[in-house]
Amino acid sequence: MDNIFKYEYLTKKHLKGFDNYKYSAIDTSPLSKYVMHPTWNTTVKFIPKWIAPNLLTFAGFVCMVICVVLLLFYDYHCFAADDKLHDKRMPDYIYTVCAVLLFLAYNLDGIDGKQARRIGVSGPLGELFDHGLDSYIVFLIPFCLFSVFGRDEFSIPVFRGYLIVMSVVLNFYVCQCEKYNTGTLYLPWGYDLSMWVSSIIFLLAGLKGPQYFKVFVFSGVTFVQALEVAVHSTGLFTTLPICIYNVYLSYKNRTGKMRPILEALRPLWSMLIMVSLMTFWAIKSPNGIIEIDLRVFLLLFGTLFSNIANRLIVAGMSGTRCDAVCPLLWPIAIVVALSLYQPQLEIALLYLATVGAILAHVHYGVCVVRQMCGHFKVQCFTVPKSKQK
Repeated sequence: MDNIFKYEYLTKKHLKGFDNYKYSAIDTSPLSKYVMHPTWNTTVKFIPKWIAPNLLTFAGFVCMVICVVLLLFYDYHCFAADDKLHDKRMPDYIYTVCAVLLFLAYNLDGIDGKQARRIGVSGPLGELFDHGLDSYIVFLIPFCLFSVFGRDEFSIPVFRGYLIVMSVVLNFYVCQCEKYNTGTLYLPWGYDLSMWVSSIIFLLAGLKGPQYFKVFVFSGVTFVQALEVAVHSTGLFTTLPICIYNVYLSYKNRTGKMRPILEALRPLWSMLIMVSLMTFWAIKSPNGIIEIDLRVFLLLFGTLFSNIANRLIVAGMSGTRCDAVCPLLWPIAIVVALSLYQPQLEIALLYLATVGAILAHVHYGVCVVRQMCGHFKVQCFTVPKSKQK
C-alpha cells in the first residue's frame, strides 16, 4: 500500500521553486484584522507546542467532512427543509451541530498559521497543505447549505443552486490566479464574512428550524433568492475586478511574475474546460442527472475543482508553469460523451467518475505532501522535539 503513494508528481523544478518560495499575503478585511486575528493570537497561546500546525488544519477539514457526512445521512436529496415532507425532516439539532463544526473548521484554519509561526515551523508545506484543503472546504460549504433551504417553492431550482456552488469556487480560483501572476495572495473580504454568515445560518436553522428562512425579504423575493444575488454579486463586482486590477498593477509596477499574456491566462483553460463540461452535462443530461443525484454531481464538480486548484497552487508557489489542461479532465470528457449516447449508463458513469476523481485527487494530494516532506526532511503531523520547548 505504501508504494502506491510514492509517485512523484513534483519535478526537480517544482522542488527548487519551493526552496526559494517566500510567503506573501495581504489581508485588509476589517473582520479579519480587528476581530479574528486578535482572537486567534490569543487562542493559540493555549494550544500545546507539540501539536503540529498541519494537524490543526486537518482537524478543521475533518470537522467539515463530519458535517457533510451528517447531512448526507439525514438529508441526501435535500428535502429535509420542505414543510410538506414531514417524513423527510431531520432533527433541528443537526443544523446546530453543523454550525459548530463549520465555525470550528474556520477557526482551526485561522489558528494553524499562528501556531506555525509561534513554534517556528512555517514553510511551503504548511501553506500548500492549508490552501489545498481550503480548495475542498470552499465547495463543501454551499454543498451543506442546500439542506437549510431545501427544494420547495421558497428555494431555487437545482440548476441555479449548482451555479451558486460554481460562483463560490470560482471566487477562490480567481484569487489563486491572481497570486499565480502577482506572487502575492490578496485575501478577499468575502471569505471571513461567508464563514460567519454560513455558521449563523446553520445556527438559526437549528434554533428556530429551517422554516425561519422561508420568508420574502421584499417584493416577492425570498431569502434564498436574495442570498443568491449576493453570492453572484460578490464575485462579479468585488472579487473579480479587484483581482484583475491587482494583476494590472503588478504589470504596471513590474512587481509580479511578468508573464506574457497567454502564459498569464494559462490557469483559465483547465477551469473553463471543467466548468463547460459539467454545465453541459447538467443541461443536456438525458435523465436529468442533476435532479436525480445533486449531491454526487456536486461532489464530482468539487473534486475536479479542488484538483485543478491544487495544481495551480503548486505552480504558483514553485514559480513554475501551470498545467494547460488538468489530466483528470480527459476521462471526464469521455464520461460526459458516453452518458449522452448511452443514457442507460449515465447514473453508473456518474458514480464511477466521482469515485475515480476522488481516488485520483487523494493520490495526488498524499503523494505531493509525502514528496515535500521528504524534500524538506520534515514530518507533516509531527513537531520536532527542538521546537516543542
